[in-house]
Amino acid sequence: MNIFTRLKQLSFKSSKSGKNSGSAAPLSPDSPFDFDPDITSAGGLPPDPTATTEVPERSEEFNPEPALPQKKRNKVVGAAMATGATVTGFGRAVISPFRGAKPLHKRPLFWAGLTTGTAAIGLSVLWVMVDQSVSKYSPTDPLSFAREGTLTIKGADGTNLLQLGSDTSETLKLWQIPDRVKKAFIAIEDRRFYDHDGVDYKGIVRAVWTNVSTRGLAEGASSITQQVARMVYLDNDKNFTRKLKEVRLAQKIEKELGKDQILERYLNLVYLGEGTYGVADAAWVYFGKTVDQLNLQETATIAALPPAPNKYSPFKSPKFAKDRRNLVLSRMQEADFITMAEMKAAQAAPLTLNRKEHKQKFQQGRYFTKYVEQELQTGKYLSKEKLQQGGLTIETTLVPKWQEIAEEVVQSTVRNNSRSFSQAALVSLDPRSGAIRAMVGGKDFEKNQFNRVVQAKRQPGSTFKPILYTTAIAGGISPDKTYVDAPFQVDNYKPKNAGKSFKGSISMRGALTNSINIVAVKILVDTGFQPVMDLAHKMGIESELKPYYSLALGGLEVNMLEMANAYSTFASGGMHDEVHSIQRIIDRKGNVLYQNKLNPQRILETNNVAIAVSLMRGVVNEGTGQNAQLPGRPVAGKTGTTDKERDLWFIGYIPQAVTAVWLGNDNNAPTGNASTTAAYAWGRFMSQVVKDMPVQQFPVPNYAKQKAEIKLDPVRPGIMRTLAVPKDEEKEGKDGGGSSRSNSDDRPSRSSRRFEPDEPRRRTRQVEPESAPEPRRRARRESSGEEAPRRVRQSEDGGEAPRRRVRQSEEGGGEAPRRRVRQAEGGGGESAPRRVRQAEGGGGESAPRRSRRQSQSDQ
Repeated sequence: MNIFTRLKQLSFKSSKSGKNSGSAAPLSPDSPFDFDPDITSAGGLPPDPTATTEVPERSEEFNPEPALPQKKRNKVVGAAMATGATVTGFGRAVISPFRGAKPLHKRPLFWAGLTTGTAAIGLSVLWVMVDQSVSKYSPTDPLSFAREGTLTIKGADGTNLLQLGSDTSETLKLWQIPDRVKKAFIAIEDRRFYDHDGVDYKGIVRAVWTNVSTRGLAEGASSITQQVARMVYLDNDKNFTRKLKEVRLAQKIEKELGKDQILERYLNLVYLGEGTYGVADAAWVYFGKTVDQLNLQETATIAALPPAPNKYSPFKSPKFAKDRRNLVLSRMQEADFITMAEMKAAQAAPLTLNRKEHKQKFQQGRYFTKYVEQELQTGKYLSKEKLQQGGLTIETTLVPKWQEIAEEVVQSTVRNNSRSFSQAALVSLDPRSGAIRAMVGGKDFEKNQFNRVVQAKRQPGSTFKPILYTTAIAGGISPDKTYVDAPFQVDNYKPKNAGKSFKGSISMRGALTNSINIVAVKILVDTGFQPVMDLAHKMGIESELKPYYSLALGGLEVNMLEMANAYSTFASGGMHDEVHSIQRIIDRKGNVLYQNKLNPQRILETNNVAIAVSLMRGVVNEGTGQNAQLPGRPVAGKTGTTDKERDLWFIGYIPQAVTAVWLGNDNNAPTGNASTTAAYAWGRFMSQVVKDMPVQQFPVPNYAKQKAEIKLDPVRPGIMRTLAVPKDEEKEGKDGGGSSRSNSDDRPSRSSRRFEPDEPRRRTRQVEPESAPEPRRRARRESSGEEAPRRVRQSEDGGEAPRRRVRQSEEGGGEAPRRRVRQAEGGGGESAPRRVRQAEGGGGESAPRRSRRQSQSDQ
């Protein structure tokens, strides 16, 4: 017998005995518990039905616990009685509603309450689960959201430069969207948008009632914030869990973003049919207008589309579209956004459409954005898998305002000089970071996508000289060291100055200001090829350089971006960072996939750079770059002109910006212009972009503390001579000594672009100074007493050589024919009218034709 049965029996006995039963009430006959009425008086316990009448003998091992004292026994019994009464009362409370004429389980209200309670508990659990599932999303993701498969390229100010992919759209700022467009969408989609916290509960009730009463989908229940949450984070599956996620995300978005930010993203992301996303694309596709050109009825037509773009498409269902348009107008009037008269006039207007094809608006910088696309394909930033997945936003370094100015300058420069050159290019960098701020690779991207900033390899001309001069300064050569500007030959290389004029003794500073080629080559001999090439590579020149003497004059091929990057080392005081166009890459969820990190390296000592900069400031203040001056602001730079003015350059800088300008023809035809035109275009661009920049000064050089930080390796040429200065009529040439082209830069000829150890193509006699020994052949003849069999030479005693080509016979008496008479090497005899070589040491006049051929071979 278990304890509960005994407690029941005790309770029954106590109720029968009266006085000793305590306060427990006797059980009624209707009690649900069945008690045996035959309870023995001994011990107050009922008999055990399994027990026998005979009392078994006690075994010695049987040792029952002693009986409790009477007082303790009464307490235990009383507690048991109280517990039994409580259990009994609870049982009556639970069971009694289910008994009687109308038990509880047969009442509908009971089941309704039970269902509601269970649902509330289940919803609470589900809400917790939903909240945990959306916690991984950032509420600020809508600001950077891009659809999967798209590629969005943005400028440094957040402006969309280009979008690629099937689902692309033109993105507008909220201030670019007319007020009536905003109000139209608010009136029909979310009338209490500015009043709720992301979920409009009143709107939900109203929408449900409207849809029930009209027996259709007359009004949506999702707020604008909920729609943004669905577009950015979720899919369009219609289930309860997705709706709860949408609600929770909307609440989170409202806490992080302002109402205007949410509305802006909605109007740019909402799908409006015909493959259009956002109001800008819809305005173009449906009406062939920009969004600010839409009238009231056209605005209402677009605002009517979000619930069912295909159903309400004016192209597919004009009647449904017009009815829905009129509903939008009515809601706008109810919200006091328009007057009654405006509503009636717009509703009466016909549905006029002007279908247009989708457009990808190239807002700015197509040469630049194309360059960014090519950079992405290199795998330097992202894997191919990530790139193909799409949904990426590329944040670039381009400043749209600078880009707009650069494009105008390039186009107007070509237009105003169309007879000289047909193309121009410009690139501008921030020297402190290497960031590209503007890039124009030509005058017209739509006709020619060839980017002359990064794809064209051109000779930089004298714009390379600052790298040479800086190498010399960093090697310990003083900028005040003087060189002789006179005809000069090193091995088989004869550099020429632009105007074929010479200045005699001149310092390095003056030589750079006047862009003297001969001095540049002499400096290269003093510095050596390798130190110059090494410094050029450290400064950003990636193209191959070779140890040719023409290196001093820019006789190598590089692109504009490399040259601008090299000049950024000057502008930044000797620091150099890798040039870049991409600042950051984020995916469609806002996760950062790539972040550019600055890594500046010191290339040159600051004072050495300051000395070099002071030389380049002289070019702008006094030399060939005066057209690049900016009033009240220090500017340094260098012009450059190649053979026959085929390439016109100017690269200049201030401490905050480096800009390179190139002018020329794609077919390498001569321009007939000068590098001053490039300097003028540079000045036009920079004078506009520096308006908001503070004036900064370059470091002041300390010439007494010039430090040798580069080990020079001077060239050891086989032959190096200073030649005689030709007469005035020879050195002036057609332009009178270059006076009419005082601003024209050096022009290295095509055949002198590189140093060749072999002889030139045309066999020219090597010219020797007066002090040079006579040729071996002549000395050998004189030592043997033998006269020359050919070409009568003047004797050492000063006798006059024959005027005609007289060939003396070996016997000494015969006269040679009249052709090819060579002037005596040491005398002043008159030369023959044709093909007569000037005396190597004398001042006799050379024949015009021979001079012309010699000049061609020297170029």
